[in-house]
Amino acid sequence: MIKIAGGIGLALMFAAGAAMAQHAPSHATPQDAKVTPLLTKEMKDIPGKEVLMITVDYPPGAADPVHRHDAHSFVYVLEGSIVMGVKGGKEVTLKPGDTFYEGPDDIHTVGRNASKTKPAKFVVMLVKNKGAEFFVPVK
Repeated sequence: MIKIAGGIGLALMFAAGAAMAQHAPSHATPQDAKVTPLLTKEMKDIPGKEVLMITVDYPPGAADPVHRHDAHSFVYVLEGSIVMGVKGGKEVTLKPGDTFYEGPDDIHTVGRNASKTKPAKFVVMLVKNKGAEFFVPVK
């Protein structure tokens, strides 16, 4: 787990979103979370790769099953508070403006709303193999 500067990740996400307002196809989604695709864009200068941008809305108490993304995933918290963690790393509690990074080999062991009474929302930008699923359950 690496925490990155919020301004860089946010600037990249919103610049890409403003430049290319396209809708992404449906994908498998985590339990209890509402995932809204915002953008899918082929990275022509990096053959075989694409960017997927999504928002994730966690209702109070929501949690993801253990999974991986097989992608570089950049998270930016918009509202509420979330708990994130990858195998071998520490759990971190993130609030609005905080960021989180998951690498393509990371197993996402913890992803949940920190609150049982308030919703949480975050943006994720994933750099992944073109056409690949972004959410892969791990047993």
